[in-house]
Amino acid sequence: MSLPAGLRATLLSLIALLLSTAFLDRPSCAQTSASDAKLQLVVILSRHGVRSPLSAQADLDKYSAAPWPKWDVAPGILTAHGYELMKMFGAWDRTKFSNEGVLAPTGCADAAHITILADTDQRTRETGKALAEGMFPGCTIQVHSQPDGVTDPLFLPRKAGIGHPDPALITAAVAGRIGGNPANLTETYRPQLTALDRILSGCGHLPANPHRTSIFDIPASLKPGTSESPVSARGPLVTASTLIENLLLEYTQGMSVADTGWGCADGATLRFIMQANVAAWNYNDRTSAFARTYASNLLDHIRSTMEQSVNGKPVPGAIGNPGDRMVILVGHDTNIATVAGALGIDWIADGRVDDSPPGSALIFELWRAPETGPFVRVEFTTQTLEQMRNSEPLTPANPPAQAPIFVPACSGAGLSCTWDSFSAAMRQATDPAYVTPLR
Repeated sequence: MSLPAGLRATLLSLIALLLSTAFLDRPSCAQTSASDAKLQLVVILSRHGVRSPLSAQADLDKYSAAPWPKWDVAPGILTAHGYELMKMFGAWDRTKFSNEGVLAPTGCADAAHITILADTDQRTRETGKALAEGMFPGCTIQVHSQPDGVTDPLFLPRKAGIGHPDPALITAAVAGRIGGNPANLTETYRPQLTALDRILSGCGHLPANPHRTSIFDIPASLKPGTSESPVSARGPLVTASTLIENLLLEYTQGMSVADTGWGCADGATLRFIMQANVAAWNYNDRTSAFARTYASNLLDHIRSTMEQSVNGKPVPGAIGNPGDRMVILVGHDTNIATVAGALGIDWIADGRVDDSPPGSALIFELWRAPETGPFVRVEFTTQTLEQMRNSEPLTPANPPAQAPIFVPACSGAGLSCTWDSFSAAMRQATDPAYVTPLR
């Protein structure tokens, strides 16, 4: 028996409404709460802790009215203070991830399910040891790394000769982001550069030095480089980036006020001039054409490591074991910047945009929900400048800065990606020409 047209239309509308409501009520990965899901694996990509400057003293002194302060370790070495800060971060990680159920609150049992892989530098290997000591005090966890003198392509792919980047193409990509003129960056960040130059001149605390080279005396230029360093950029912003980093290291090392920028660099001033430092990274390393050549090897092996946990069986290219609950990779700020550039992700933490100070980390969390299956959340975390300067223990009442991250290629409204969409996003950000098997 056929229904009248009006009644049939009403019934169809009711059915459509019920179906749409059913779909809305069904939890998506973006809507799934932590109480409905289990954290299965954490992959942490960390920068090493506070180190001494990389540049020789004479190279720095020519830009300042007075000599830079001396450090008690050789250039590029993790300091004792930096080691203690990373122990604190390790202790925080144990608290955070035990609260999320992936680790036990105490004891050594979970140490067997942790893999730590560090670059070969002293500062990266010692950072790995500090994290392990803070996270699992009294337990035995090996920090894996390549032998001394061997370049690890996971962290330094350009130096290892992985792939063949096109310097002309990468330089064009950078030029296209700055209006074709490197002097544009000087003008855009002139307030920050002026503040830095005032610090370097002693900000009125020191007599004028007629022999000092102002950062504004450096001509801005941009041209293709070599396969190891595809872009050759010079100018006030490039030089400022290194000098600002060294001021940051003085501050986070906890040096005296007089030795921190000659008494001219407090936390607020540092946060202002660091905008120029971040810009230098943004317009070079985070440019997609460059970032993909540098980050692809890391991205591919991180994806394989997470896939191994999803499948519960070995996957070629994975780091660690299928039953691992945490994999920690200790590298450099270049690794964080280029991974971020390749994925197109951003963050604001401790009052700074896209900065990756000592000890900061990108965290990739693999969750499994009963109904919707595996999904991924990404986060950036860092100790604040004052937490580092003052050696403040990290606690729930005094946590590090933490910023959830939206991955443009896959994140939903809840800042989660389904595993399939995250895996696809990682593949999309990866250029296979720059991927090599693990050594």
